Amino acid sequence: MAKERRFFIAQVGKTHGLHGDLKLHLHTDFPEQFKVGYTFQTSSGSLEILRINLKRGTICFKGYEGVDEAKKLINTKIYATLEETKERCKLEEGEHFWFEIEGCSVEEDGISLGKVIEMQRLADVNYMFIETSAKLVEEGLPKTFLVPYIQRYVVETDIEKQIVKTKDAKEILEAS
Repeated sequence: MAKERRFFIAQVGKTHGLHGDLKLHLHTDFPEQFKVGYTFQTSSGSLEILRINLKRGTICFKGYEGVDEAKKLINTKIYATLEETKERCKLEEGEHFWFEIEGCSVEEDGISLGKVIEMQRLADVNYMFIETSAKLVEEGLPKTFLVPYIQRYVVETDIEKQIVKTKDAKEILEAS
């Protein structure tokens, strides 16, 4: 059986107080996936949330209610599976998970510009890291380029067909 794909969504920081609370450093746009009773796979094994305070950025796990037990979890990485992510995170109309965009072809005016290798966030903007199509590389264009994933450049994202249609992205490629 293939290994289930997991996404890094948070990391546990230092202890906070004397009752097993730890700082929670989110690496996700979906804090709502952290709720009391939810269990996550982590670098320290399976952990169940006992208490969570997203406003204060603290979390406590079942079985680690004391400061000494909680210290064992410092720097623990928290992961979610594809299924957990889809179930626990609600998207607005027209929004997509990064893992749905990664792997999509990028097309502009019927021409394939390349494939989205990875999504990245730089400052407050999400970017598509694109591997340029072989044909365009042969024409002397760079092997990779970045395009902001914003309305200015992204016309349509069709997850079913695995295509991101763009405008003016070829100009970015040519200027890269």
